[in-house]
Amino acid sequence: MSELSGFTIGVTADRRRDELAALLERRGARVVIAPALRIVPLPDDAELRDATRRCLAAPPDVVVANTGIGMRGWLEAAEGWGLGDALRGVLADAYLVARGPKARGAARAAGLLDQWSPDSESCDEVLFHLMDRGVRGDVIAVQLHGDQQPEFCAALRAAGAEVIEVPVYRWAPPLDPAPLQRLVDLVHGRLIDAVTFTSAPAAQALLDAAGPARDACLEALRTDVVAACVGAVTAAPLVELDVPVIVPSRARLGGLVRSLVDELPKRAVTLQVAGHELTLRGHAAVVDGELKPLAPAPMAVLRALSTRAGRVLSRAALLPSLPRGADEHAVEMAVARLRAGLGGSAFVQTVVKRGYRLPVD
Repeated sequence: MSELSGFTIGVTADRRRDELAALLERRGARVVIAPALRIVPLPDDAELRDATRRCLAAPPDVVVANTGIGMRGWLEAAEGWGLGDALRGVLADAYLVARGPKARGAARAAGLLDQWSPDSESCDEVLFHLMDRGVRGDVIAVQLHGDQQPEFCAALRAAGAEVIEVPVYRWAPPLDPAPLQRLVDLVHGRLIDAVTFTSAPAAQALLDAAGPARDACLEALRTDVVAACVGAVTAAPLVELDVPVIVPSRARLGGLVRSLVDELPKRAVTLQVAGHELTLRGHAAVVDGELKPLAPAPMAVLRALSTRAGRVLSRAALLPSLPRGADEHAVEMAVARLRAGLGGSAFVQTVVKRGYRLPVD
């Protein structure tokens, strides 16, 4: 087995989703790809062209680079308009603040040197730094990160700065909403072990897609489904909703995967059943070291029996663990499939006229 064998993990990213999925699959995870949002570049957008011309007409004293994709997109759009060299010259003369390592990397790839970057990658820390430095009378260009930043820009204006907002791209719903809705159903039904987020808007988009099931999804994320965020900024909307999150020490995809490798195996439950070592690991059981994937219904019955290991549960008691609309016959079928999946009837005992139990040693 690999580190994440048996676990199912949702990927809400659009850009770099294949890279993240490959990293997880390489470690044995089953991956559900469901982009919560997509990035729509605005290379021909009139607002971006107007903001660029304003920067060239009144060179900014300070430039805030929020994202790597945004800085690259801005410079590429300027190249397309024949303004690339002029824009790089203006940016090179400004006090350049890179909100995070991706923005810094994009700036340096263009030959620009950032003067300051926050440890937290937080817009609030950027704002505090600029306020301490003093902004009255300055022209500040803010490369936006998909959404408007009204509070950030309003605070700078209130402190006496002229702010040029630079919209390079915007967030939009996915072209096909079906995968995201499927992911919502998996979270709601606790049929997935973790969901990864690489942007704060993606976390909000997942909850918005849940609609009436929003509270149920939040409860699942607070208890049984791990919310794994690439950084503290991404995690902020979930933290505000009292959702526990895991965040790597460095905001990288590799760090995100390592955090899951550390966290998910801790949640596995191991029992000694009928002379065998049985471990419940995500959507699979491990019997004496052999991984045995199970369908949702048998796995749900196994989890229910494991919570009362050794005790008898009636068909009626097991019924709530199955999808709505199931009856007691469905419980019997799930038990039969569970026995077949685990490798024999000895793993689940029938107690006549009472129900089923795991014969825990």
